[in-house]
This record gives sequence, C-alpha cells and structure tokens, in this order.
Amino acid sequence: MSERTGRSRVTRWGVPVAAIAVVAAAVGAGPVIAAVQGEPALPTRTAQQLLADAARAGQSGGVKPMSGTVIQTASLGLPGLPDVAGVGGSSPAALLAGSHELKVWYGGADRLRLALPGRMSETDLIVNGDQVWLWQSETNEATRIKGVDRGTESKHASALPSATTPQQAAQEVLSRAATDTVVSVSNTERVADRPAYQLVLAPKDSASLVKEVRLALDGETFVPLRVQVYAKSAAEPAFEVGFTSVTFTPPAAENFTFTPPAGAKVTERTADELGEQDRARKEQQQELKGNLKVVGQGWTSVAVLPFSVKDLGANASQNANGEGQDAGALATALLGSAKQVSGPWGSGRVIQTKLLSALLTDDGRLLVGAVTPERLQEAAARG
Repeated sequence: MSERTGRSRVTRWGVPVAAIAVVAAAVGAGPVIAAVQGEPALPTRTAQQLLADAARAGQSGGVKPMSGTVIQTASLGLPGLPDVAGVGGSSPAALLAGSHELKVWYGGADRLRLALPGRMSETDLIVNGDQVWLWQSETNEATRIKGVDRGTESKHASALPSATTPQQAAQEVLSRAATDTVVSVSNTERVADRPAYQLVLAPKDSASLVKEVRLALDGETFVPLRVQVYAKSAAEPAFEVGFTSVTFTPPAAENFTFTPPAGAKVTERTADELGEQDRARKEQQQELKGNLKVVGQGWTSVAVLPFSVKDLGANASQNANGEGQDAGALATALLGSAKQVSGPWGSGRVIQTKLLSALLTDDGRLLVGAVTPERLQEAAARG
C-alpha cells in the first residue's frame, strides 16, 4: 500500500460523512451505535439555543481536548452491490455499506492522533507540534512529513477532527436548518454514556426522501456526539456516525509520540509536496464547482453535472492502485439497478434508494438529490 493510498484511507473516511449528511443513504442494516435511553438531568434549552451552542462548539478554539472511538454505519441498499471489506475497508463500495471505526485523540491545535483500524492492520496519523507521522502497519511503513509551518499545521490539525467525526456531519446538517426545516428538541438522550440533548430536524417539503435527522449534543460541552439520518420508510437510521466512547480530558502525552519500529521502512516527504497535492485537488474541486448547477434549495436541492456512462469507465481506469476495479464494479452495479425513464426533458436511467435518487440522462447529465425520482425529472426539465 502506497503512502498516497494510506493517507487517502484516513482522509476519505470523512467523505461520505459530509455527502450523506446532504443526500443521506439507504437503510440496509440496523445501527451499531447503541443509545441507552435514560433521563439525564439536563437544564431545559430551546432548539434555537442549542443550535447556537453547537455552532460555538464547532468554532476555532471551541473544541476541547478529548479522546474517543467513533463508528460510522451506512448502507445504500443497492441491488447487486459488490462485496465490501470489513471494518476499516477503503474501497468505494466499502464506504457505502458496513461499519467503519476511527479512534481519535485531540490534545490541542497541534496535538492530534487518528487511528483507522483494519482487519489485521492500522493506519495512524500522528501530529505533535512540528513532528508529523503517517504509520501503516500493513506495509510496515512510516512517513515523516517535514517542513510544516507551525501556524499552518495548527490550522490543519484543528480541522482534522471535524473532518472525520460527528462534528463534520453536524456542520452539514446545521447549515441546512433553515426556513424549510421543522426543529424540535429533547433532553432525554444518553450517547456514549453521557447525557445529551437531541435536536430533530425534519424537512417540510414532501419531495424529500429524508424523514428526519437527529443530532445529539453533549449536555456539558455541546460537542456533537452523534448524527443519525432516517428515511421516511424506515424505522432505523440509514446513516449513523457517532461516538461509542468519549472522554473530555487531555489525552496522555504518549498518545502523540511516535518512533518507527525496528525494521520499518521510513521515508520523508515535505509539506510543500503535500501542498502541491492539496492545490491540485482544490483546482479539481473548482473545476467541478464551475460545472455544477443546483436546482432548488435546501433539503430538496438537486445537483446537476455534465456526466455520461463513458465517464464512469474512464474514472475507474485512471486509478492504478487497484481502487479503480472497485469503482468499476460499483458503477456496473449501479447501472444494473437503474430503470429506464423518459419525459419532455428527454430519456435516461434512474437509480433510487430509500434516501437517494440519481438520474443519468442520455444527453449527458447526472442529477442527484435526496428527493423522489419525479423531482429529479422536474429538475431535468428545468435545465
């Protein structure tokens, strides 16, 4: 496994968190995060107060030293979905189904450790001041990242927890708590054995496939502990990311120290090299954004992109590290479950799960949203 692949396993773990918070997923298996019901003695707070509390907790400097274990569970429920890896799997299919565990230690802006366990391996990112390491036990490789500007690193390190924990999912959800949302609150939840408030956000528009999103906030720190997305036709959450255990105390110093074991292959990379990769990725994102059109707003917004079946094959073949085969198999499964549709807008193929619909038109457009297929066809007719 290359350094780039290992690094992507850590960073890409957070991708479905942000994506599914917008378009959600579909129910396949029940949640693996148990919420023990109880009657925590929490002061009464309104939904508006809790929304403000959650926003403050996510601001720079608002994250308290902490450690814990996070589990993400998702299943799109697509017919013919390829077999996925177990916990820690990094293939595209694995990120759409099953459970994934992440361990987090956060000691401050420049003290962070993330551990992504696999079946028989573990990938760790360790940040301790100007000492930054990536450790991959599967290949016995350690990569030291040198030349990290302390100020820049602090900014990056403080953002990492929100990229791979319930904080990021919560930010995505809260950004959509607008006028098209009904918000209610409960103070009788217990998550990771801590009393928690629970915000329930429900779309008003009946075209949304999302029934509600439940956001659990720690009763003391207001840090998001869990996010659950429910489909209208399911009793269990379709997507869930949350702490199974968490402690809001400074982690021990040894959690942020790392010495490569004897016999490990040690390489060095510079922050400038990583910066070049980040810049290239941002350029790709800007190009994508330039081609993106959004029809509608809020929960029922539909993303429209130029895309075709040929693009699926091309994107898969460009990946030389083995992940392209997974992407190709996933694309084949998706197209195999599609249904032919047509209307005044043209013709194409539509894929629907309990929380996500996608329409691939014959004229080269991809429309995606957490909406009914009928709403996608309406959006296709509008442009």
